[in-house]
Amino acid sequence: MARKYGKASGRKVKKAVREMKRGKLKSGRSGAKVKSRKQAIAIGLSEARKAGAKVPKKKSSSRKRSKKRSSKKRSTKRSKKS
Repeated sequence: MARKYGKASGRKVKKAVREMKRGKLKSGRSGAKVKSRKQAIAIGLSEARKAGAKVPKKKSSSRKRSKKRSSKKRSTKRSKKS
């Protein structure tokens, strides 16, 4: 069975977790310090993806929402032309 993640992606994650432990890792837009180990791993994988390392595709964050359409018909006003 082939490896799911490449060596380069492992290195990026390791570096990100190390930075998080030292208090140097910051999140993207806000620039807040990263305190979560999971978030540090996600940042490492993201950097690996950008660098072109072997990393599986991201899971889509969109929730499955059932689209319920109302059974009522929309009333449309028709203009009568004479």
